[in-house]
Amino acid sequence: MRITIITVCYNRKNTIEKAINSVLEQNYNDIEYIIIDGNSTDGTKEIIECYRDKISQFISEPDKGMYDAINKGLKLATGDIIGLMHSDDEFYDKKAISRIAARFEADKSVEGVYGDGVYVSNDAEERLIRDRIGGVFSLKRVQKGWLPLHPTVYLKKAVIEKNGAYSLDFKIASDTEFLLRYLYKYKINMSYINSYIVKMRMGGMSTDIKSAFDVLHEDYKIYKHHGLSAVQAVFLKKTIALRQYIMH
Repeated sequence: MRITIITVCYNRKNTIEKAINSVLEQNYNDIEYIIIDGNSTDGTKEIIECYRDKISQFISEPDKGMYDAINKGLKLATGDIIGLMHSDDEFYDKKAISRIAARFEADKSVEGVYGDGVYVSNDAEERLIRDRIGGVFSLKRVQKGWLPLHPTVYLKKAVIEKNGAYSLDFKIASDTEFLLRYLYKYKINMSYINSYIVKMRMGGMSTDIKSAFDVLHEDYKIYKHHGLSAVQAVFLKKTIALRQYIMH
């Protein structure tokens, strides 16, 4: 079973190398690694080039934002399973992909897998900021505003081809629309791994206080679009996260 991992980046010279190494150090053998760079100007491309012989595909060109870049990666992906490794993040340990692959192998009916993650400070100490435990999947939880941590989600390529890529109508929260479409609208068969998958650094687009309220606005529109109680769902989804940003 081949697993494709996609990293998209733009001017991430301070973190891209850790992200790359965390993929290359996985103990799972059949990994296709794709990096899509938005034509970085800060030295990111030069760092990636140092690993060129270990990367399956590398493209560096202007794009329309993170989700456009992810969609480019999806089109290139040849793996049976597809997931993301954000340029600010890294895998929690070397066995993360092996655990994901084992779950898909154990139950052929599973269409998607997700797990747990941690948020750490963006410094040498990497202090624990937040422990994000996914918990067992439930459609009722989704209706109330819960979603799995996006970077822990791995989906079958056939499911993505059937249900579509990321919408470019949202600049910050398209991952929310993507997950709601798959989990709530199409009700794909998801399976939870009670194990840490990723370590996320504060300061990326999804954890930036400056973007928090823009995300709230987009989330409201997304939940409303999918026929859910937008105010309730967004409030429950973001209350803990906003408290985290403020405390941080």
